[in-house]
Amino acid sequence: MSRLLGGTLERVCKAVLLLCLLHFLVAVILYFDVYAQHLAFFSRFSARGPSRALHPAASSSTNCSRPNATVPSSGLPEAPSARPGPTAPVLPPCPDSPPGLVGRLLIEFTSPMPLERVQRENPGVLLGGRYTPPDCTPAQTVAVIIPFRHREHHLRYWLHYLHPILRRQRLRYGIYVINQHGEDTFNRAKLLNVGFLEALKEDSTYNCFIFSDVDLVPMDDRNLYRCGDQPRHFAIAMDKFGFRLPYAGYFGGVSGLNKSQFLRINGFPNEYWGWGGEDDDIFNRISLAGMKISRPDIRIGRYRMIKHDRDKHNEPNPQRFTKIQNTKLTMKRDGIGSVRYQVLEVSRQPLFTNITVDIGRPPSWPPRG
Repeated sequence: MSRLLGGTLERVCKAVLLLCLLHFLVAVILYFDVYAQHLAFFSRFSARGPSRALHPAASSSTNCSRPNATVPSSGLPEAPSARPGPTAPVLPPCPDSPPGLVGRLLIEFTSPMPLERVQRENPGVLLGGRYTPPDCTPAQTVAVIIPFRHREHHLRYWLHYLHPILRRQRLRYGIYVINQHGEDTFNRAKLLNVGFLEALKEDSTYNCFIFSDVDLVPMDDRNLYRCGDQPRHFAIAMDKFGFRLPYAGYFGGVSGLNKSQFLRINGFPNEYWGWGGEDDDIFNRISLAGMKISRPDIRIGRYRMIKHDRDKHNEPNPQRFTKIQNTKLTMKRDGIGSVRYQVLEVSRQPLFTNITVDIGRPPSWPPRG
């Protein structure tokens, strides 16, 4: 009997053990199934969150890669580009003593001098005869003014020599040829007044004015065409005067004044028709204004003159000596403030600006004798 109960109890225990094992297996299967479902759920959630957060940036990046794509505006101002735009280089000031000067020059007027040759020799000169040094910033802007009529041959030589000289001197400059219209008596000083006004109309930054006859060429490029604290006389030693001043008060040929000095003397006189006298009147004006004339060393102030026949319409003014003695009386009424003229043509040539003007006619002089 006891053996029978023992066998039954053993079978019951095995059955219970099998049921427990089966329950354990079912529990384990269900556990892993639920865990896998939760893992998939959280994986999808975490994947959607970042993709949505980064979507605008990703979309922007994709659109910007296409040449014609547009980015939807967010309503905020666009950030400036971090890449700086091109900026002009800052040039140093031009040196007071330009390093490229050569000193004494060989000046001759026998070789043929077509304008095409002069233009080829000066490729950096812009239309109208304007030039700016490419490697430095000049302290002054210089207008070179030439009174002119019927001197094309002289002008070609002048341009041939002066453009290279002025470029070596590191000047920012422009060349203005003031051409007197018609065949009436020549008036040098009035043409210089016209040149002053017309140059400033083209470029108001001109602050130095060099007044040069077309037949005078410097023999030394160290004779710098600049303006200083006092009016300057450059042509102090011409070959026609034996390379010396003809007299102490001579101020002819080539001179220079800054803008304030020119206005201080009321410019140049307008009433000197014919040859001579106007430069002496200018000398008197400078003295009356309390200024002194500066000059270069005579070793570098030498000039050669291009020979020519005198213009029949540029005869000496018979009243010049009387006018010179009365500069103190005429200085305030006759000058830049009273000049009258009419511009007929402005032509910007490759090497200079030509301004043709009508300056009127001279008054009738009483016959001499």
